[in-house]
Amino acid sequence: MIRRTIGIGEWVVSDRSDELLETFALGSCVAVLIYDVKIRVLGMIHIALPDSAIDKARSVSLPGYFADTGLPLMIEEMKKKGAAKPNIWVKLVGGASVMDPGLLFDIGRRNIVAAKRILWRSSLGITAEDTGGQISRTVKADPSDGGITISTGGETWCI
Repeated sequence: MIRRTIGIGEWVVSDRSDELLETFALGSCVAVLIYDVKIRVLGMIHIALPDSAIDKARSVSLPGYFADTGLPLMIEEMKKKGAAKPNIWVKLVGGASVMDPGLLFDIGRRNIVAAKRILWRSSLGITAEDTGGQISRTVKADPSDGGITISTGGETWCI
């Protein structure tokens, strides 16, 4: 199995059955995973911030860094690969308050809300989520069957 790492602000849309998508250290960041069960296409994005208005230059050079610029692009790429709404599930992971226990900035929650808003506008409902709390998460996803594994501190679970 080939491992493909998605860094902060990146996304991948894959239909390769020999590929495992993974992203690490989702603290306040959010991973959105979209999978078409019929054609077995998986998209994963690692979003750092909810709104690109704070850094327009970065939103151009690295649109996946922001929910409002990256997530719509990944959804469009999924459509180009043939993904269709009746066959799709959506899962959300991350959005913790790891570095902000007092919720001063509350970036994690804001990332979750921004992602959900964009998904809602695209008529995509969330099937499952593992969000919030105060833990950093690592996510691995298998395009061959849509399997999602989350891990942190020696614990592993699936959604």
